[in-house]
Amino acid sequence: MPRPAASFCAISVSNSFPVEAGSGVGLYVHLPWCVRKCPYCDFNSHVPRTDIPEAAYIDALLADLDEECALNGTPEVMTVFIGGGTPSLFSPAAIERLLEGIASRCRLAVGAEITLEANPGSSEAARFSGFRAAGVNRLSIGIQSFDDACLTALGRVHNAVESRAAIDAAAKAGFTNVNLDLMFGLPGSNERGAMRDLDAALGYAPAHLSWYELTLEPGTPFAARPPPLPRDDQVDAIYTAGRARLAEAGYEHYEISAHARPERQAQHNLNYWRYGDYIGIGAGAHGKRTVAGQVLRRVKTRHPQRYMNDRETEQLVIEVPDTVIEFMLNALRLKSGFTFELLRKRAGVGPEDASIAGPLAEAIAQEWLIRADEGVRPTELGYRFVTDLQMLFLEANEVESHEPR
Repeated sequence: MPRPAASFCAISVSNSFPVEAGSGVGLYVHLPWCVRKCPYCDFNSHVPRTDIPEAAYIDALLADLDEECALNGTPEVMTVFIGGGTPSLFSPAAIERLLEGIASRCRLAVGAEITLEANPGSSEAARFSGFRAAGVNRLSIGIQSFDDACLTALGRVHNAVESRAAIDAAAKAGFTNVNLDLMFGLPGSNERGAMRDLDAALGYAPAHLSWYELTLEPGTPFAARPPPLPRDDQVDAIYTAGRARLAEAGYEHYEISAHARPERQAQHNLNYWRYGDYIGIGAGAHGKRTVAGQVLRRVKTRHPQRYMNDRETEQLVIEVPDTVIEFMLNALRLKSGFTFELLRKRAGVGPEDASIAGPLAEAIAQEWLIRADEGVRPTELGYRFVTDLQMLFLEANEVESHEPR
């Protein structure tokens, strides 16, 4: 039965700026179902009441991609990231059909990084060989901790034994590019426990480690009823000790919470942090395309059933100074910072612009930024105070954005 055409609402404005588009894009695919919603999670994820409607949802995803290509042209896709939710709940056959559909609609770059997020439950780990055969070449496993007490406090559905089994299963399936997600600052944890978790992860020598602090996101059960967390000084000690441990093990700290072996940075995420273009398909997915000198932000219907039945897409035109705000929120997360050429291409302004020059001079005076490679990069101090660093640029551009045009 044919599904209804997606409805479309747009907010448009007249002025544009000379932003240059890159030659390729990333593709984000959102699979929104989970076995159980974790109390710290603010992602668009849903617990299914019955079986996941794999076939109908893949139909909707590919129809969504058709509309994206019809509207803004068929791009070369440099990376694919299948996120969630828990994408590993989908069968390998469904993932194979999805990837074949993407390849038949887009120009998939040779050697494109294709990532799938997975949870360590034994039923999903058994599917890893099937995902590899389907074309997935990078696996991101949500370990979070190797301590059962911490996992229980986080509301995770797996245990430490299943975590280790999943990592072993990924290696057995032939995955050489594996990311492990690991948290610190957990309820009831301390520096010793955090280092024990980190050492356990490093023992597997993964290509990439996403090591990040648990945060209490608004609207989550943890925000409403906060668990007992380590003090700020304890978290600082964990962060300092952990970064030293990772460096000793040969991992480059290239983004606030991302550590990689040489040549193993997450290419899909690097595109986000460099404010590159990407397509988002799936329930609640966001996309960003630069078309005819304008940055377009596209947002899909959030609820999966409505997405499948009668999808709506909201389109916004993002202008200077909002492009500057978005650029700084992303690019200042990178330890390498950004070049002024990239700032001009992606955000439409240069370092001489008043909204950049003022906060740039202040950040350098505060020793939060230093000039490097025809641009700037954060210092160690700037990295410790990255939120304050970002706020310098946000405040300058928010003031400008509220002035009459």
